Amino acid sequence: MIKNIIKPLDEKVMSAARQRQNDLLKPAGSLGELEKISIQVAGITGRVKNSLSKKIHFLFGSDHGVFDEGVSASPQYFTKVLMQLYGSTGGGAINALCKKNNIALKIFDLGVKNLSSCSGVNSSYKFMPEGTNNFARLDENNNPVRAMSVDTVKRVIDFGIDLVKEAKNENFDIIGAGEVGMGNTTPAAACIMAALENYSENLVGRGGGLTDEAFKKKKRVIISALERHKPDKNNSIEILSCVGGLDIAAMTGIFIGGAVHRVPVVVDGVISIAAALLASKIEPLSREFMIPSHMSLEPAYSEAAKELNIKPFLNLNMRLGEGTGCPIAMQIIDDALAVMNDMKTFNEINLESEYRKKIIQ
Repeated sequence: MIKNIIKPLDEKVMSAARQRQNDLLKPAGSLGELEKISIQVAGITGRVKNSLSKKIHFLFGSDHGVFDEGVSASPQYFTKVLMQLYGSTGGGAINALCKKNNIALKIFDLGVKNLSSCSGVNSSYKFMPEGTNNFARLDENNNPVRAMSVDTVKRVIDFGIDLVKEAKNENFDIIGAGEVGMGNTTPAAACIMAALENYSENLVGRGGGLTDEAFKKKKRVIISALERHKPDKNNSIEILSCVGGLDIAAMTGIFIGGAVHRVPVVVDGVISIAAALLASKIEPLSREFMIPSHMSLEPAYSEAAKELNIKPFLNLNMRLGEGTGCPIAMQIIDDALAVMNDMKTFNEINLESEYRKKIIQ
């Protein structure tokens, strides 16, 4: 993996961007988060003025062995069906949102059962054809089964980093990432709980909807697996190997890649923020290149967001997945950049602004 080559946000450019925001024809700070977003993007790119001329979203499909424990309300073959829908007919929510907002959508099968080929889906990177192993099980020697090998984790993370490199070379200005895989809120919660070293059942959510009995079982499955594996909270590779998913590993690479190649990456819901948290453990500076979108209803999300010190600017009660928060957030980010680019300053219209020096900002 690529490490130790990430530089912090450009403080000099951010200072210039902050000054421009203060000089614009408005009370300083009056556009709130829009101002902060434009300043952050300036620090990422090294330019005060930016635009989202080209936007891209990566969608990762993968199945999860822990599904066998009854942690999902939907049948596992739905992963395959949805991937076919996204790729062939384009009838999913992420298709609609990307199309509406002129966002390129690239779909990858990382390990979906029984999906050999499908129009619009790239199956060249099928790291585990049957999906991950069931990390809740024990092997014949009574040792906990890992979701995937350490080598697989590293290869999938590198794959995510490489996707960002390709996107940067193709002049994309911003990246979103999402996933599909029945039961994937289970490995997401497990990864977050492992990274926080907090095995409280209060961090486990219902995902796509579970009965009370199935919800209790989901909690038991996650906590028991974590107590067996005991992954090091500071070792993201180990966490992913023990209780992760191929989708989470790929997005971990996306978030690291965003920092390496200085492209802003939008954080979606709980699966996405699990990857963001793990990326920050590998490369702490990567969090500076993340822009959170919406507050997920999954309880582990808010704890991960606190640890990352990021605050989502949308609360739409969304819990679909697919990275659907990313296209919506990109609209707002685009608006934030438009303000920075197109508003006039007091000086530009020769409007007296001496009074503003006395205003508490």
